[in-house]
Amino acid sequence: MTVRVAIAGSSGSIGTQTLDVVRAERDRYEVVGLGVGSSTATLIAQALEHRPKVVAVADPAARAEVADALPFAQVIDDLAGLVDDADVVVNGVVGFAGLPVTVATLAAGKRLALANKESLIAAGPVVQPLRATPGAELIPVDSEHCAVHQCLRSSVAPGRELTRIVLTASGGPFRGRRREELAGVTRDEALAHPTWSMGPKITIDSSTLINKGLEVIEAHELFGASYDQIEVIVHPQSIVHSMVELSDGATIAQLSLPDMRLPIGYALAYPERIGTPFGRIDWGDLRRLDFEPPDLDTFRGLGLAYAAGRLGGTGPAWLNAANEVAVEAFLDGRIGWTTIADVLEGVLARHDGAMADSVDAVIDADRQARAVAGSIIEERRT
Repeated sequence: MTVRVAIAGSSGSIGTQTLDVVRAERDRYEVVGLGVGSSTATLIAQALEHRPKVVAVADPAARAEVADALPFAQVIDDLAGLVDDADVVVNGVVGFAGLPVTVATLAAGKRLALANKESLIAAGPVVQPLRATPGAELIPVDSEHCAVHQCLRSSVAPGRELTRIVLTASGGPFRGRRREELAGVTRDEALAHPTWSMGPKITIDSSTLINKGLEVIEAHELFGASYDQIEVIVHPQSIVHSMVELSDGATIAQLSLPDMRLPIGYALAYPERIGTPFGRIDWGDLRRLDFEPPDLDTFRGLGLAYAAGRLGGTGPAWLNAANEVAVEAFLDGRIGWTTIADVLEGVLARHDGAMADSVDAVIDADRQARAVAGSIIEERRT
């Protein structure tokens, strides 16, 4: 039976690699929806190849161009509208903007292949009840959380038997360097990830290790583990994607070459697996696997994420919003790399203690934190 797939954020790294999986498994998947913010040229090319029923374009100025180029498709303005015709929705939207797709997919009782960690991090208390919607499934696409999801299938009672989650981090392009060495690093240096090919925002997040901190919060939300049960270890080869420790002392790990098409394919096929071996290891070429603790002094974002998670309420939403603003400022050349963590620290110090008990509360928290982050950035520039 053909699985109908919709992709929100189809022009980005996750979206384009999802289409790679579809091409490799054409007999299993049909693309019924594609959506972008404003990347119309990419969307049009994708739609001409895959002939979806619906395309979504958030940018109103670009919508007419898409409608003229794709007369066979319904053109809508809301990425959440892609959910209706799909069996699986891949949420590859970057940042907090992905929240409506997450909410709409779960509320509709569909499977959500979640690559947009920010919507779960910022709005975990809102998203969690939606996971109980009949038919709803949340399968993580982040390589680390997908690895944990796979490892937990070895336990018949993970709620009782899980004792520790170990999230692995590549260490990014600045692994081994001290904070004082990084004050003048450039945008291009921070975007030069040693093992993964990703979009600019997540690549910068990886360079600061805030990405791993956000993944700690995400793991807490996804798997119900306490923050004391979630550990981060640096593993530069990016072969072990994460591990779980069970109550009898056994550690289960998921290994593969770094290829995002493997977790994407896992989410599309779940509970089965696709037949294309993305990430297959040649064991004759693999010489070593190294592990080391993270440098929390240099990569302060990781510790700040633990702090935000333990704050609870809208604390994670404030951290996420502040990070989006700070990363954008760094990419625009308005602040230095080391200032990103300063902005996050300053924003969390002003957190108002509000609860994340509704979508409106989360949206308001996001707005407040962005304003605070913006003011801190301007203060540091004057």
